[in-house]
Amino acid sequence: MNIRVIKTTAPGFQPWLRRVLQRRGARSGELERRVNEIIRAVERQGDRALMRYTKRFDHVDLTRARLEVKPGEIERAMTTISPQDMRTLRTAARRIAAFHRRQMQKSFYYRDPLGMLLGQRVTPLGRVGVYVPGGKALYPSTVLMNVVPAKVAGVKEVIMVSPIGENGAIILAAARIAGVDRIFRVGGAQAVAALAFGTESIPKVDKIVGPGNIFVATAKRLVFGEVNIDSIAGPSEILLLADASADPKHVAADMLSQAEHDELAAALCVTPSQTMAVNIRNALEHQLGATKRRAITVKALRKYGAIIITRGLQEAIDIANAVAPEHVELIVKQPLKWSRAIRHAGAIFVGPYSAPPLGDYLAGPNHVLPTGGSARFFSPLGTYDFLKRTTIIQAERRALRALAPEIAHLARLEGLDDHARAVEVRFGESF
Repeated sequence: MNIRVIKTTAPGFQPWLRRVLQRRGARSGELERRVNEIIRAVERQGDRALMRYTKRFDHVDLTRARLEVKPGEIERAMTTISPQDMRTLRTAARRIAAFHRRQMQKSFYYRDPLGMLLGQRVTPLGRVGVYVPGGKALYPSTVLMNVVPAKVAGVKEVIMVSPIGENGAIILAAARIAGVDRIFRVGGAQAVAALAFGTESIPKVDKIVGPGNIFVATAKRLVFGEVNIDSIAGPSEILLLADASADPKHVAADMLSQAEHDELAAALCVTPSQTMAVNIRNALEHQLGATKRRAITVKALRKYGAIIITRGLQEAIDIANAVAPEHVELIVKQPLKWSRAIRHAGAIFVGPYSAPPLGDYLAGPNHVLPTGGSARFFSPLGTYDFLKRTTIIQAERRALRALAPEIAHLARLEGLDDHARAVEVRFGESF
């Protein structure tokens, strides 16, 4: 497989880059109609619709009694996990918690010169739903990254939904370590709807977080407003900046680590060195022979992978900021210095030993990152996603009297006379 090597000066470069950035594709009206039908059925019929769709899509006959995973099942699952697996999960959970504790926001109060008490009260959400993909794929790191920050933030109840199969012991173990309160063995758009509206068995939540397929992502978007959501996750992406000092084997390995996610994943390397571009291409060819997910990786690299040759490192930085990718990695001389020029990225990996899997699993920062260019305005998942802010205002008579004329004036500028009178009535005069 020959991965694309393209110069920024080539006529086809900009159209090709636009195609990569738009790979999430347009919204499908038919898909939205089908997902909305599922959502409305679960909203009206509750558990009955939930179990019907689970049988149709997942081919699993669920009874109401089996819908929720019982504590005894979790305990039995814990006994089947190897000591090494348990150590790894606990180490990851501990590091994730340590990082996210530093994100905590605090309430504040102060008195202004008029003696008015003003403030902001920060409180955790009451109940959060976490969606965890299941079936053949197992993602215990998804459980940890979504649940631990919620618990650090002080969320009272975390409800997890996942189409847990017979091989789901590691998911149940991760849920217990992270602090999940209740687990339901359902997935798909119907699970999202159950969290959003509540059913006889599954309680309604305040916010839904966690990744899923296109049906799950569409369902999350359609229930937004009924509940809050984290974001609409898109295909994974990485953009590596490599200069002549980089080891092409490291660059190739990191590109492959993202391309193996799925066929829409984008793995890009930007380099000012034509020699480095050739060396990275050769390293990719060599390492592809050992990858276990070769079919997926090759399709992703052919469609959305490339080694981009720039006219200098500054142009490489400009491309990174234009793409605003999920992961940016700098394998260059003075990587920390150049990292300060990256304005738009979900996470920045600085230097050759800051490999992206470090961030995926054990560094501590969250691996739930903005994708598809949304790093221009979205942030990684964090404790702040599980907190809400309420403003506090307490004024004495003299404070309101001092500001009353300006309040009344501004209210009447907007044509809202009753706003003005609500202040004036307290003083028996017009302003």
